[in-house]
Order: sequence, then C-alpha cells, then structure tokens
Amino acid sequence: MSSQLDLLPEDLTVVPGFKVSGKVEGVFRTRSADDFTTHPVQSLELGLEGIAGDRHAGFTRKSGGREPYYPRGTEMCNERQISILSVEELADLASRMEISDLQAEWIGGNILVSGIRRLSLVPPRTRLVFEGGLVIRIDGTNSPCRIAGAAIAERYPEREGLDLLFPKVARRYRGLVGYIEVPGNASAGETVTAHVPEQWIYSRT
Repeated sequence: MSSQLDLLPEDLTVVPGFKVSGKVEGVFRTRSADDFTTHPVQSLELGLEGIAGDRHAGFTRKSGGREPYYPRGTEMCNERQISILSVEELADLASRMEISDLQAEWIGGNILVSGIRRLSLVPPRTRLVFEGGLVIRIDGTNSPCRIAGAAIAERYPEREGLDLLFPKVARRYRGLVGYIEVPGNASAGETVTAHVPEQWIYSRT
C-alpha cells in the first residue's frame, strides 16, 4: 500500500510540523480604546474577542489599507486581535535603525516573547500555546506602518526620518498578529510553545 507521501507531486517538498518553545517576557495593553501605545500589566486577560476595551478588540473589524481588495470600512473577521513581538527581533530593529532601544509597548505590542527564532516568520495557522492554557492562532506577520514609526520617532526627537525608516527596515521583523482560539491569561515568566504546522511552497505553475 502506498503511503500518503507517495501521493505528493514530484516537485512538492513538505516540511513536517514541529514545536518550539520560548518564554513570555512581558504583557501589555492599552489604557483606552483610543490608544496606540500599550503599557505593562501583571497579567493579560484574553477572551474570544481579544482584550476587552482594547482598540483591536472585537470579533469583527473594519477593513483598511491592508485589504485593498475590499472597499475601506468593510466589516470583516478580526484576525488582528493580538500583537506578538520578539525580544531578539526588537534588538535587531534597534540596530538597523541605529537607535539605542526599541520597546514593545512603543509600537503597540501585547505579548513580548524570547527564544522563538525569527518569530515574525512563523507561518500562518501556527498555534501559540501558553503554559496557563491560552491559545493564540497566528494569522501572519504584522506589516510595519508609519504610525508605529511615528511612535518610535517621538522617543528620539533628535533623529529625523525615523517614522519613514521603520516601515522600510521592519518588514518581516515586526512580529505577528493573531486571534484568540482558546481564552485565558498570559503572564510574564510562563512558557509559550509554537505548534508549527507542516509547510510547503505553493507554486502557480
């Protein structure tokens, strides 16, 4: 009997799924629905709608510039409830921008992790499973924008052009966005495990 792998096209390589663990270094939330920057908290409570009262909370959201295939303001599923950032990638970005520091809360981060290599390239459908039971389903990498760049520029008034520099250097280093699959709490110090699904490159030919 042929195995399932025998049925794959000859030019398709499948990488099996795997798990990799890291550590939660900090959790953050906005103080109001109008805020962009976030602030450290002891514990972050996450329901199926995201963080209650947060600007990104909700089961649905309005489409914007990231969705040019919809008329702006179209109601759609909210796959961007949570922003997850990496200690290592923020350090890389600070170096690329030639600034001394770049904090997760400056650019609206909700969860800061360490130990997961190249976090921003974790593929869609990955589940981040937290020690306390919370599960976040990853939609994909977070596209850098000038709003985040402006928030960084405010901290370095002596430097011109940081608002425009950030979108240029932060692509695929800006972390991940996702939505809550299983509600729970996240706290600094706990283990988080990325359950990465099997992967392949889909070709148009």
